[in-house]
Amino acid sequence: MSDLPGPVVRLEAIRKAYPGVVALDHVDLALRPGRVHVLAGENGAGKSTLIRVLAGLVGPDEGRIEIDGADALADRTLFGRIAYVPQELNLFGPMSVAENMFMPFAATGFGRLTLSRGGMRRAATALIERFGIHAGPDDRVDTISVPDQQLLQIARAAGRAAFDVLILDEPTSSLTASETAHLFRIVRELRAAGCAIVFVSHKMDEIFDLGDDVTVLRNGRSVGSYEMAAMTEHSLVQLMAGSAIALEERFQPRGAGDVAADPILSVRGLSGPGFHDISFELRRGEILGFAGLVGAGRSELMQSIFGYRPTRQGECLFEGRALPRGRPDRSVARGMVYLSEERKHHGIFPRLSLRENISLGILDQLARGGVIASAREGERVATVMRDFDVRSSSADKKIMFLSGGNQQKAIIGRAMARRPRLLIFDEPTKGIDIGTKFQIYRIMQRLAEEGVGIILVSSEMTELQRCASRIITMYEGRINGSFDQATTPADTLVGAIVGAGEKRHAA
Repeated sequence: MSDLPGPVVRLEAIRKAYPGVVALDHVDLALRPGRVHVLAGENGAGKSTLIRVLAGLVGPDEGRIEIDGADALADRTLFGRIAYVPQELNLFGPMSVAENMFMPFAATGFGRLTLSRGGMRRAATALIERFGIHAGPDDRVDTISVPDQQLLQIARAAGRAAFDVLILDEPTSSLTASETAHLFRIVRELRAAGCAIVFVSHKMDEIFDLGDDVTVLRNGRSVGSYEMAAMTEHSLVQLMAGSAIALEERFQPRGAGDVAADPILSVRGLSGPGFHDISFELRRGEILGFAGLVGAGRSELMQSIFGYRPTRQGECLFEGRALPRGRPDRSVARGMVYLSEERKHHGIFPRLSLRENISLGILDQLARGGVIASAREGERVATVMRDFDVRSSSADKKIMFLSGGNQQKAIIGRAMARRPRLLIFDEPTKGIDIGTKFQIYRIMQRLAEEGVGIILVSSEMTELQRCASRIITMYEGRINGSFDQATTPADTLVGAIVGAGEKRHAA
């Protein structure tokens, strides 16, 4: 990289430790103007800690941080030149889009003496148009869609008065393909203007599409920094994992879905908010994939089947018996489990320990006379951690400090401790590295081969092609295709997802 411009930010020998774990072990990082620098690594590799150190949110135990050659740890105002977009939404719901766009007002030039609301609306309108946000400056943030909230966070960071570095942590996790393409155009504009951009994503196509440089982290250490042009997907994955991963591996359950057997789930003419006239069958021992754009109605449908959302008409038969509407407790009692895509909001209890998070799902199995049997609890938690490869220094560690992949495996293990017969996975690998994804795929395959019926909702076509026995596509709240995954070309599936052509049935 000798011909490249000098770094605008340099981190040297950064070390950061927490009780029981060294998160960063003498990591170096150099960010150059006009370059997109990818941080790559498996969940728990240290990327999030490094980002927080870079943004000035966490101080390192050892090391040096230079911004334009000056010591940022001695002059922390220098961190104001780094804009950070976190992975999780961090907005004020009851406040307007414009107010969220320019908070804190003093730092963005609107609150020195008096607050110029007219000027703030005009500036917000320009950013709304630039980032393609479907909202007005006076709209309350909690009334706009999650993808628009994600774009708002990015616009808020990019709209700051002055910054040299923009950090984007999993910025496309809630965006459609068109919204992602629009965001990437803006990122390229910022790069052309000389901004240094830090980009974190577990999606290989995005990494290779956008990245100029990459630093690979593994177990808190830097494996090395490289130009993206010298990397291949296989070489990058091997650096991240420390060993080769067979990217061509498939996870369809063997002998999936005996077509002569009675279906484990039959959905007939189901309609509700966000979906219309849905009918399909799930067979025992198969993985049934659901594909579609954000807003196609997949999650709303699954939550209604589970009983969490209302329905207007139609019925769901689970093992031949009707499921009561609006009663998720009855669904769980009958042997159904729904795993939400919003892991941090609907899956874990972040301030409770890993042990407590697992135990909460099986309290009826652990309690005797209203008292939890500690020895039995310890055995069951240890079994879940072993069987589902949940990695933690202690079962008593707060689950919020585990990597996203280990949180997800803990949730799956908790669900399976109830011995369900039907599992609905809604975006189960969102924000998870490729090595952990493959672990979860193997878990799904094993469960299906043990006779569990699985519905897999995913926005990643490669994930559906790797795992699903069949794929159903949805568009604007309706099923518009049903396909045999093994024989259907990818372009046919993509065409159905975007609504091209008439309703199709290839399976």
